Amino acid sequence: MSLPVKVRIYIYSLGLLALAAIGYYSRDLAFTSVAQIVSFVLFIALGFLSEVYATWIPVFGGEISSSLAIYLASLFILGPALTVFVVLAVTLSSEILMRWDHLKHSQNTFIHAVSFNVAQWVVTVSVTGLLLILTHHVPITLASAEDFLWAFLAFLCYAGINLSLVTGIVSLTGKRSFSYSFLTALKDFSFQYASLFTSALLLVVLYSLSVWHMLLAIVPLMLVHISFRSYLQLQTEARKTFERISRLLDERDHYTAVHSTEVANLAVKIAQEMGLPQGEIEKVDIAARVHDIGKIAIPDSILLKPGPLSAEEWVTMKRHPVISAELIEGLEIYTPVANAVRHEHEHWNGSGYPDGLKGDKIPLIARIIAAADIHNALSTDRPYRKAFSHEKTIEMIKEMKCADLDPVVTDALLRVLDSLENKLSQDADPLSDG
Repeated sequence: MSLPVKVRIYIYSLGLLALAAIGYYSRDLAFTSVAQIVSFVLFIALGFLSEVYATWIPVFGGEISSSLAIYLASLFILGPALTVFVVLAVTLSSEILMRWDHLKHSQNTFIHAVSFNVAQWVVTVSVTGLLLILTHHVPITLASAEDFLWAFLAFLCYAGINLSLVTGIVSLTGKRSFSYSFLTALKDFSFQYASLFTSALLLVVLYSLSVWHMLLAIVPLMLVHISFRSYLQLQTEARKTFERISRLLDERDHYTAVHSTEVANLAVKIAQEMGLPQGEIEKVDIAARVHDIGKIAIPDSILLKPGPLSAEEWVTMKRHPVISAELIEGLEIYTPVANAVRHEHEHWNGSGYPDGLKGDKIPLIARIIAAADIHNALSTDRPYRKAFSHEKTIEMIKEMKCADLDPVVTDALLRVLDSLENKLSQDADPLSDG
């Protein structure tokens, strides 16, 4: 699949900057001691292992590895010129190794991916190195408080450039906004970044003893890497768990699984129409996909009943949003949306359940999901009735405005439905615009 023009321009521009940096620093490429040669080789080896075993960050849209500490320590010890070539050797070899299988499927994808990842590291190190050169702080020995200060400033520059370049391409591909990805990475991984900075300082201190003492830093670097992987594994396992539950529901009640996906897609469109921040839109999506998961505790005789429920059966059915919330609230990834899942069946006028909340006291995410949920319920077949027509569904939703549904959310839903209907009409008649 071809990349958008703006993404290719971004990658090519970054590549040109990297080539310029390599040319600039190649003038000063020289070793002054055996210790530098050994350190150069050691940094390449450690960096290669760090890149090969990097951890993918789904929310961030990129990878984070202990190579940050390796490259930063190399900058402080060897200086920018040698470090640029450490980074070039590490990233080029590791990227080719890890993406070699992609070359068989798409040569363009392979070239673009390798080019970006190599270039963004070279540019990051080059600009940070230039800061140290201009301030006359190369190498950094940590022999004074001033050295520690400049080491910290270099770290901020290094991390800021690296995050900016990666989130830049993520935003250009349209996956997430720049500010959201950038701030999310800072919030979620600030501790890990601080640990990597400390590891870089540790490498500098160990180098002052001897080049071989740097091998002692492998253990803390491994621990930081494990903390990355463990944190993300918890999120991944949580997602897998609820995917399994969704499959169980699919086997039990195919409607529910399809319903949740369709509600999530529509709820996201409503949130986008309302201009919510990217972070809130993602919460809407996460909550909508599990909002009915509590139905796993509802007996088949009630859940699959081909007719209206009795008063006693409704009491049982009304437990499902509470069960849904209780199932997910103990998991970190779902904690921010558990309250919204609990209150998805509340009504704007206070007549809903389980707590009879009214108006703005109902979480906004819950109000958005409720609107998408009601539309889906009206516009799809049920065991006890056929789907209503589009016109009848719109009419009924308008009647629910200010009663069951938040008026602002309802208006956004109607605009989304109108836009979708117009798109369907245009697709059905491609000559309609003349």
